[in-house]
Amino acid sequence: MEDASEPEQNPWAHLPDVCLRHVFHWLNDRDRSRAALVCKKWSCAMYSGSLWRCRTITFYGHPSRARMLEFQSALWYTKKFGKYLKHLEIKLSNPYNTPFIKKFQVTMKGLLSHLGKCNSHLVSLSIKYLELDGLIWKNVVRAQFIKNLATFLKRMGKQLDYLNLKGARITLEEGCELLNSLSSLTNRSFISEINIEDFFSLHLSVYSSALFQQTMSKFHSLTILTFNYNCISDELLDILRERSSHSLCTLNIKCHIHDPHGQVVSGMSWANLAKRAPKLKVNFFFERVMKHDHLARILLVEIPVRSISLRSCYFSDPDWTMRPTLTNLLPAYWDGLQKLTLELNNDHELLDNELLQLILSCKRLLFLKVWAFLSVSFMERLLQNRAERKCILTTIKVRIYTAQYDSTEEERLLADIYRKFKYLIDSELNYFVITYPMV
Repeated sequence: MEDASEPEQNPWAHLPDVCLRHVFHWLNDRDRSRAALVCKKWSCAMYSGSLWRCRTITFYGHPSRARMLEFQSALWYTKKFGKYLKHLEIKLSNPYNTPFIKKFQVTMKGLLSHLGKCNSHLVSLSIKYLELDGLIWKNVVRAQFIKNLATFLKRMGKQLDYLNLKGARITLEEGCELLNSLSSLTNRSFISEINIEDFFSLHLSVYSSALFQQTMSKFHSLTILTFNYNCISDELLDILRERSSHSLCTLNIKCHIHDPHGQVVSGMSWANLAKRAPKLKVNFFFERVMKHDHLARILLVEIPVRSISLRSCYFSDPDWTMRPTLTNLLPAYWDGLQKLTLELNNDHELLDNELLQLILSCKRLLFLKVWAFLSVSFMERLLQNRAERKCILTTIKVRIYTAQYDSTEEERLLADIYRKFKYLIDSELNYFVITYPMV
């Protein structure tokens, strides 16, 4: 018989530390703080470094008292747990005026200053979509923010492995200052991944800048580089070949209509880089750069292309035709292309036959996403070829544009096609096909 005088102990008191930390992992900051008040053991769990290695701090740009508390919370967290950080992401969401930006800059100054002093583990930093060319960024505030960030990168340059400054939109000089900060101590940087897509302001011909080329020559172990086509030159490709060919695996290249992309890049430069970097794969993302002569200058046969995305963003231009791109340019990558995305307003030309022939010619194509004017019968032909193993697609995502409000008949035909190939779709494909009125 149990002694009724012994106090009954809660089973939570015997929970192993590793399990307790796992429970804390799923709690938000407020719940963690409350749980830490339960007992000494739970308080100790609160300060486990494993709970604080990854952090996303979001500064919301909507004016409210609660939103202003986020600035205080960010500083409190950094001072309390910043020493444990390995992966930090800063988000600036819809900043609405200059006072808010000033508050953000002051908060970031304190946050980065403290992290620079207490943290020796940070390997990943992401601060995206700053859009420093916006009017709400006054010159003094902007200059101070860049100075603080450059100082932080100098301190962290030896340990950072990943840096994402996508959408910063800064001048050439400011951008090179930040990138140079990573190599300020040794004149070399061994960071492996950098995202500088839309890093520079629009309309800049970065490819002609000796300063940018000198800056990029300091990176010696790049594995993944994400950037804009207006940065590419023969000189840059030679630098990548000389400095990072032993490690380079992926180039993600965005080409936007408003970025200069008329430079002449030699196919030999691409060939030399590909030869020295045998693991290299190149992914292209085109935004409203659709004309054949523009694409032909960029899509050289020597480039080891793995993925191509062509997006017209609903713009219709009767002066361009997509047919020569599908029949002449893209088939050059038949042995390497794995992913193809086409978002076209091709209301002036039907491309069913050309697109199907391209898909069948690309022997390694696994992913297909098409938003375009197509006939419903295209889907039946595509699935029939897939059933006959004439292509190896595993993902098919199609939005069939139609010029009619009522697409009932097209939807019925698509349903019939789905039933006909249901065995294939359900067992082997990630499949999504709809009609979409474009009127």
